[in-house]
Amino acid sequence: MLENTTQVRVRYAETDQMGVVYHANYVVWMEVGRVEAMRAAGVNYAEMEREGVRVAVLGVEVNYKSAARYDDLIDIKTTVVEVQSRMMRIEYAILRASDQQLLATGATRHLFVNLEMKPVRCPEKYYAVFTGACLPRT
Repeated sequence: MLENTTQVRVRYAETDQMGVVYHANYVVWMEVGRVEAMRAAGVNYAEMEREGVRVAVLGVEVNYKSAARYDDLIDIKTTVVEVQSRMMRIEYAILRASDQQLLATGATRHLFVNLEMKPVRCPEKYYAVFTGACLPRT
């Protein structure tokens, strides 16, 4: 199973008037975690796109647990939990690095598409990286 942890530091621009991270930034951090997990596993998303395969977002879930604030160092734990021939699901845990306080959990669902945005099968070389211990290909 593809797993990775990426760190980001909360920038002032990511906070709202109350001094906490604005909720939409967690979705951005999930994307950072997803791309860096792929990179750490040897999958270059730009190269994947040049080969004609994109990973479209079908849905996003975020559950907020505690507030992040300016200058916090954040761990984004990213795990690919399910891969099918045309789709995958990724889960995230976002924690404050200093005390491992859980700030948010989330998930994204993705569809593999070609450059014309038509669904395609995930190429074997990427499927092998994404699956690991995931369910068998359907």
